[in-house]
Amino acid sequence: MVELLPLSDIEPQAVEALLDAAFGTDRFGRTAYRIRAGADAVPALSFALVEDGALVGTIQCWPVAHRAPGGAATPLVMVGPVAVRPDVQRGGHGRALMAHMLEAAETKADSALMMIGDPEYYGRFFGFDADATGAWDLPGPYEKRRLLARAVNGHALPTGAGMIGPR
Repeated sequence: MVELLPLSDIEPQAVEALLDAAFGTDRFGRTAYRIRAGADAVPALSFALVEDGALVGTIQCWPVAHRAPGGAATPLVMVGPVAVRPDVQRGGHGRALMAHMLEAAETKADSALMMIGDPEYYGRFFGFDADATGAWDLPGPYEKRRLLARAVNGHALPTGAGMIGPR
């Protein structure tokens, strides 16, 4: 039996072990971690996929902001990581987590969504693109084509220059 549960129902140590297995223990140095430094995941948009009582995957979303050079801040929700246990990857679990989160975001997101990800995958299946992000910057290395965003729940995307960081 497969269940999609609030991430808050899962022991934090189990989530960390899954993230280590999926991304390695050196994941904390990545740019995505710098962007969301000091933030807590958004409970209404963070989920776990449990199959037969075992944690198989997670998705977390984070409150971040686009800060324009003049100081104006536009809230955003950063999607990711989407983590699936390595032995069951490519089984549709990540796609199920993304679809569930996007469904929740249609009514519960307080801002548009952004992520660092594969544009071919996240564009094709989930409507993310880099159209609005060309002038955005991140606090660390990244490939511009992988900085993606999507309007949701009536929230527009900032399109001008700005740094992405914690709210």
